[in-house]
Amino acid sequence: MKRVLLVEDDLSLGPALKESLKRESFDVVLVQTFEDASKEEFKNYDIILLDWMLPDGQGIDLLKVIKNDAPVIMLTARTDLIDKVIGLESGANDYITKPFEARELIARIRVQLRTKSQTEHSEEKLDELISKDLRFNLEERKIYYQEKEMTFTKMEFDLLYLLVKNPKRVFSREKLLDEVWGYENYPTTRTVDTHVLQIRQKLTNDIIETVRGVGYRYNPDHK
Repeated sequence: MKRVLLVEDDLSLGPALKESLKRESFDVVLVQTFEDASKEEFKNYDIILLDWMLPDGQGIDLLKVIKNDAPVIMLTARTDLIDKVIGLESGANDYITKPFEARELIARIRVQLRTKSQTEHSEEKLDELISKDLRFNLEERKIYYQEKEMTFTKMEFDLLYLLVKNPKRVFSREKLLDEVWGYENYPTTRTVDTHVLQIRQKLTNDIIETVRGVGYRYNPDHK
């Protein structure tokens, strides 16, 4: 039985969602405040449903604590495009705006759980990836450059890992958005450019090559 942490302060929506999820055979824990949510062991859950606005804080700030412990679907009444971008950039895996049908949320949950399962299945065969002076510890999600541990955000890690495990393969920006962020129709491709720039600044400029008019590729011969 998959465990779900539901962080929702709405006194009518929260219990109703919990019951809907229980009917679909999910084990659901409902908390209603930022403080209570922050006390949870996120790694003990298979997925987290996180309300943006909580009475004692913003759910989006919890993403910094959750990190990679479990996939997160943001629940919010915010409909502006910039809010969606901020949520996904901060590490959320999906985003659904209120009001929504419980069956749509359940479908999105199953997509995330399926993706998580596929990722774990592929990575259980390889707990380390080494390419020249880059070393990925996949179990701990750490990257070492010239044997020095580097700090990367979730999306930076996933983007660099995808490129490094496919050396010299050219990825379009749209393909990178689909593979890393999970959206074929992500609002803007500029986010890829931003993340590539941040990776280059932390490592070296020629580690990711720009293929003009196409996209990016990892250069295994970087200096």
